[in-house]
Amino acid sequence: MSFSESNGNRISHSGIRSTVKGHVESRFSSTTGQWTEPCFVTGSLLTLDGMSPGLNYGQQIFEGLKARRNRKGGITIFRPKDHATRIKRSAELMAMPEVPEELFLTSVHLAVSGNSQHLSHHDANAALYIRPIEFASSARLLIEPSDEFMFCVYVQQIIGPAIPSKGKALISDDFDRAATRGVGAAKAGGNYAPAMRWTAKAKRQGYDFLLHLDSQSQSEIEEFSWSGFVGVRRDGDKVTVIHSSSNAIIASITVDSIVRLATSLGWRTEKRPIKYDELSTFTEVFAAGTAIGLTPISSIHRPSTNETYHFDADGLCYHKLQDSLLGIQKGKIEDAFGWCVQSEPDTTDQLDHRAQEFGVRQEIGVK
Repeated sequence: MSFSESNGNRISHSGIRSTVKGHVESRFSSTTGQWTEPCFVTGSLLTLDGMSPGLNYGQQIFEGLKARRNRKGGITIFRPKDHATRIKRSAELMAMPEVPEELFLTSVHLAVSGNSQHLSHHDANAALYIRPIEFASSARLLIEPSDEFMFCVYVQQIIGPAIPSKGKALISDDFDRAATRGVGAAKAGGNYAPAMRWTAKAKRQGYDFLLHLDSQSQSEIEEFSWSGFVGVRRDGDKVTVIHSSSNAIIASITVDSIVRLATSLGWRTEKRPIKYDELSTFTEVFAAGTAIGLTPISSIHRPSTNETYHFDADGLCYHKLQDSLLGIQKGKIEDAFGWCVQSEPDTTDQLDHRAQEFGVRQEIGVK
């Protein structure tokens, strides 16, 4: 496999800046049953065999987490161990070798450290979006598990909201994101790419989010195309935060963070099936995910019934939860949960040395 330099930073309309100093790679061989030591590789491009199952059959998974600067100028990564646990579940569902927790964490720290110059002061509305990916990389025509895999970690700088939103959501009546007994719980490209057509159509109609119901009965709320669903009932001082227990959705770490914050505020939380008919009982509704953080939903419309539900998009619960979440992530308030993990200092010389060492190993064909 060969590597090449990128041509610089590219800024997309979504406010995401491609960070290209380098990425991290590790390889797995079924012959040894082992992953190679992760190495920092200059540039963002790689060469992949066109017959790899990762390209042909969609045998790939990914993660998404964030790093920010804290008040002391250090860099913290939000809940990396939980992301390491989730990618193992995705690997199991997609017939891929697990990425060991130590390898995952080391690779994430290495990628953040090697690109730390792209992370601005803690007061700025910026973060590093960390994208670990695993995919089948060997040339293989037969539809069976690959014998070689790659694990890479890329980093991008997020400036401002990843997805500017007015908070309008549309229920998907004509498309199911995942089958009830399928692999909807895997963070895999096959669960995202098919939804692009429908989210683009919803956007043309003036909606920011597409909300999916269960595929079996279309009577239970599952999740938005790219984020988790959270409903809030407010009755005076009594607050109940509700999220789905469906086994066909991604186990959202952001949703889990919101639920645990709600518990710390003395609010009741419920994890259970959410009936579509319950929408009329919610005071506030949120979309929650790594890229978008916590985003309030102002309305949800269902075309098949012509029903529209409106919610408080500037609600008390949203502000309390958002302030707490961002405060912990930016180091402005105490992290009582132990979510933020300090990143290792930038060790550019060591990174360069390891990258060169990796190149030498490749030239002599050592796995």
